[in-house]
Amino acid sequence: MRSEVGTAPAVLVVEHEQEAGPGLVGEHLLHTGLRLDVVRAWRGEALPRSLRGHAGLLVLGGAANCEDDLAAPWLPRVRALVREAVADEVPLLGICLGGQILAHALGGSVTRRPQGPEVGVVPLRRLPAATTDPVLGGVPDGALAAQWHWDEIDRLPPGAVPLLTGDDCPVQAFRAGSTAWGVQFHPEVDADTVAEWAAGDGDDVRAAGGSPEAAVASVRHAEPALRTVWGAVAEAWGTVVRARAGATPARRHGY
Repeated sequence: MRSEVGTAPAVLVVEHEQEAGPGLVGEHLLHTGLRLDVVRAWRGEALPRSLRGHAGLLVLGGAANCEDDLAAPWLPRVRALVREAVADEVPLLGICLGGQILAHALGGSVTRRPQGPEVGVVPLRRLPAATTDPVLGGVPDGALAAQWHWDEIDRLPPGAVPLLTGDDCPVQAFRAGSTAWGVQFHPEVDADTVAEWAAGDGDDVRAAGGSPEAAVASVRHAEPALRTVWGAVAEAWGTVVRARAGATPARRHGY
């Protein structure tokens, strides 16, 4: 997925799995006037040595544990890029595995959920710091979010600011430094994508006591609200990217 405007600020997108692309987030970033440079690491495409030439970094989700360098041998390079982004204040957004990589790379920790996977739509609660956050500040209390994860962040890195929480998974969104955000949920997915995940992971979800069918149905039912809320969040992050790149503000396509 690439914009047609070659001079637009570029976001490096790290894709860990074929079925976990930038999706709705990518669509909204294109609407803000950004260009997506998608590296399909799962297919053997090489990640750059640095973020030079990129105005932002988007790290997507995947089934691998954030420390499993054998299953995903590109993870050390991703961690290096994440640290570079935070140190140089290149705007970063980490989704699910991407958020876990962000937390782990900066000194936090990630653990396997003892209660089993969190799947389907769940409501989130705002934390005090969300009020002034430039990306998540507009998320309403109780906003629904699509989930599909077996691991979770159990300790944030030093200095990280929690922004959103949930009843079953406490760390749902956080900010590290001034321009790096991690989210545990999936703002990029629609119901069809979740249905693909359910087709592959359904037996494991059932074995853990969950219902993949109910998870897909919940996302499908909530999809209009998911598109509205998280589309606006994606565009807010895109606005941060453009501002840091010194680009002219683009017209918002959110609410």
